[in-house]
Amino acid sequence: GDLDKVVNLLLSLSGRLARVETALGSLGPHAPAEDKVALREKQRLLVAQLEDAKELKEHVGRREEAVGAMVARYLPAEHLQDYQHFIKMKSALIAEQRELEEKIKLGQEQLLCLRESL
Repeated sequence: GDLDKVVNLLLSLSGRLARVETALGSLGPHAPAEDKVALREKQRLLVAQLEDAKELKEHVGRREEAVGAMVARYLPAEHLQDYQHFIKMKSALIAEQRELEEKIKLGQEQLLCLRESL
């Protein structure tokens, strides 16, 4: 459960940071200075939060290793391999699910814009 939460947090913060950086890049030379300052401050905060989330993921990783060592004592080799595969795939599947959800959301927004333009 903690792994799910940390991976989702990392993905969320990365996405928000990317949007802020895109907004910063799209500001023209005549954009109000307060907009630039606000976006840079938001960027700074998101970078700090992302670093904290990475530390949290490392902590969860260490806990995962400790749990894995305990589980290894009680499971036969074949079940242990299944467990290890499950843990590895879980993060990848969470990331893929999040990416697909974002693509669906983007597609729905584009569809809405197309409908409104017709």
